[in-house]
Amino acid sequence: MDPFFTATLSAAAYRTLVALVYQHSRIRLGADKQPMLANRLRKRLRVLGLTSFDEYCALLESRAGADEIGQLVDLISTNHTKFFREPEHFAFLTSRILPELTPRLIARQSPLRVWSAAAASGEEPFTLAIVLAEYFREHPSLDWLVEASDISQRMLAHAQQGIYRLDHGQWASPDLLKRYFQKGFGPRAGTCRVKPELQHRVRFHRVNLFQAEYPIPRDQHVIFCRNVMIYFDPPSRATLVQKLTKQLAHGGYLIIGHSESLLGVRHDLESVRQGIYRRN
Repeated sequence: MDPFFTATLSAAAYRTLVALVYQHSRIRLGADKQPMLANRLRKRLRVLGLTSFDEYCALLESRAGADEIGQLVDLISTNHTKFFREPEHFAFLTSRILPELTPRLIARQSPLRVWSAAAASGEEPFTLAIVLAEYFREHPSLDWLVEASDISQRMLAHAQQGIYRLDHGQWASPDLLKRYFQKGFGPRAGTCRVKPELQHRVRFHRVNLFQAEYPIPRDQHVIFCRNVMIYFDPPSRATLVQKLTKQLAHGGYLIIGHSESLLGVRHDLESVRQGIYRRN
């Protein structure tokens, strides 16, 4: 029997892994996640030629384990996303935020800066790019750019390709699909690819939201950081909100997920509506 698929994750090894994940990502894994983590890591053990989780923990805690920490965090990251997820936020962006910000930015000759802080496989930042491209087709032109970041190198590699199954694009009207995507043929049948002119508007970065400095420029006008804080404990959420607030321009907006709240978190943001906050 293959030992790599029968290795048992002991309670002690699980505690070590939980502590390492928290230290490097602030993601808090509960006791109920032990089977999930064991299943995801068994294949990793085989790749590394290890026969037990104790050996894996020893690797992670050694000097040679720094790169493997990134692999561990990558494996436990949850990356559920889709185009136009929680569409009310994009509607608010079009109806309220862009009309409010555009005249000021045009007067200052300043570009619009938007950051998708948990980009996963790219659906959110490309949705933002579509929304902005559509808005500025009908309104005075303004230069704009979407920054996209994620902790998972695996997800970022997928996002940078910009290739998606067509069933992931069922949200889109035929006009939007034609305008912003190229349909695949032959071996690529059933997929679509983001057109280069839209891809060039999105820049990808690997970012741990708790790292000391971000490669993202400050004075962002809109930050989407949705469905991420649910994985953090209250002190980590407070730290993250403080860091994101510093990245916002005055008058800029922070948008979090519908299932999230800043209740109990000290912050200097004005609550505009559920999940939407503004820096004064």
